[in-house]
Amino acid sequence: MDFSAWMDGLQKRTENSLDRLLPPAGVAPQRLHQAMRYAALGGGKRVRPLLCHAAGELSGADPDRLDIAAAAVELIHVYSLVHDDLPCMDDDVLRRGKPTCHVEFDEATAMLVGDALQALAFQLLAEHPLAGDAKRQLDMLRLLAQAAGSRGMAGGQAIDLAAVGQPLSLAELEFMHIHKTGALIRAAVLLGAACGESLPEAHLAGLDRYAKIAGLLFQVVDDILDSESDTATLGKTAGKDAAQNKPTYVSLLGLAQAKDKAAELRGAAHEALASFGDKSRRLGELTDFIVSRSF
Repeated sequence: MDFSAWMDGLQKRTENSLDRLLPPAGVAPQRLHQAMRYAALGGGKRVRPLLCHAAGELSGADPDRLDIAAAAVELIHVYSLVHDDLPCMDDDVLRRGKPTCHVEFDEATAMLVGDALQALAFQLLAEHPLAGDAKRQLDMLRLLAQAAGSRGMAGGQAIDLAAVGQPLSLAELEFMHIHKTGALIRAAVLLGAACGESLPEAHLAGLDRYAKIAGLLFQVVDDILDSESDTATLGKTAGKDAAQNKPTYVSLLGLAQAKDKAAELRGAAHEALASFGDKSRRLGELTDFIVSRSF
């Protein structure tokens, strides 16, 4: 199966899983459940679920288990988007080509949508058998909680908000994005691998290195897209970071050097996968896909 067919199949599989796992729109409280489904369904490239499934191939994981882990990570991601778009954060009106959740519904409902999606993510990890023993499954819960919390995504967002209008060094910018974007991408990769057989420590270290590099790569390309693409292409407001005077890889390095940085990270990601051989084919293809979104 070529990469495009593989990706298309898994995107549809993820959509079906989310549709099945989210509360039905007709169940009380209906408005909240309608808004949760509005935010989570029918949009996005599902990069994190794709990474989860691709990493699961390294450990021979059951695809049904990977569906649950991938859905949990995606629900955390969607909750973060709903909250990021609120007027108290980035104050955006467009997400995935349609009105943001607080615009389509209201701010209070959008806040509750984020809360409920986050809770559902952990409910899924807790109630479905995903690992061979209880300790590993608890470790998976801890991994996602840390990735979403103050030492991960939420902490990175706090740093991002504090950095508006402030000059950051490259090290400070990378520290912010290791948390804001990278932590959840790393969780997607490691959770996928954890759904299968235990990997040797050396392989786990290589996979962890890959996941951290992929997280930074995703953000560098995102910054390039924000500066080069239009709103229709992105499905969200283009140029928002520059308009809000946020530090980005493009504002710090310039567009050409940001692209050089992406190429450097792309090479490092492939190098981190070298020990896995053909089993890491999909992770390698996803790395190239992340870059090809822009150039």
